Amino acid sequence: MPATIPETPYWHAGPCSPEQARAYCARLARSHYENFLVGSLFVPRDLRQHFYNVYAYCRIADDLGDESGDPGTALALLDWWEDELNACFAGQPRHPVFVALQETNARFGIPLQPYADLLRAFRQDQVVTRYATYEQLLNYCRYSANPVGHLVLHLCGCRDAECQKLADATCTALQLTNFWQDVVRDYAIGRIYLPQEDMARYNVTEADIAARRFTPGFAGLLEMECGRARALFQDGLKLCALVDRRLRLDVEMFTRGGLEVLRRIEAQGYDVLSRRPAIPKRRQAAILVRRLAAGIVSR
Repeated sequence: MPATIPETPYWHAGPCSPEQARAYCARLARSHYENFLVGSLFVPRDLRQHFYNVYAYCRIADDLGDESGDPGTALALLDWWEDELNACFAGQPRHPVFVALQETNARFGIPLQPYADLLRAFRQDQVVTRYATYEQLLNYCRYSANPVGHLVLHLCGCRDAECQKLADATCTALQLTNFWQDVVRDYAIGRIYLPQEDMARYNVTEADIAARRFTPGFAGLLEMECGRARALFQDGLKLCALVDRRLRLDVEMFTRGGLEVLRRIEAQGYDVLSRRPAIPKRRQAAILVRRLAAGIVSR
């Protein structure tokens, strides 16, 4: 690894064959993210490897931004990853992820922008730890979450503006739900995603979050924020009717999973300070079975 780049487990000296690159991405996707298993089971077989390739890019970029423990190190690693991205689009991929992605990008006509937008968000996380307004938070989601939806749409062959708008609603809702679920975890790494104007409106302070002090004001704040995410999920569900029928289950499962997290936040009285709401695997399976029974997968 070049001396100017901090150590990372994702460094790869290369070269590697396309077969080795595809195996690298598949291994990473299967080992890192439980929810991705849903996609691997129900995404059409001819698209599965391409989903792995895109996921591997996103996973590594996210880890480089979050796991170094130091903003300066994270920024240097993200610069390195962007150099690898630019090399890929210049026709000279070096890292296995980009060797695999070159084939994906060529087949589906995926441009550089959504990949670059994600890096913009991960860089922002290193220097911005508070958001004054909800609009500022939505702008962050525009780069941290929505590009993933755009990448998936390319893989699904959807390029019209209505599909992108609905995918943005779903991706932003997923990001917001994660923020409301992880208020304590985010604070532990120095970040608060609850908009400051909303905190002030409900008389919630950073000291409350630091002390995990649950108040009626905090309950009101979370109820309002969860309502915003729920409305976005409901808008995004319209995307199911527009994507390839073989992919509808995946779109719906991510939405239903997000709505289930919101339901669990509500069920514990919006107290995410003392206990993090999560969906047990048995509950995930129940949601999946119910949607299958409802005929989400067309015969």
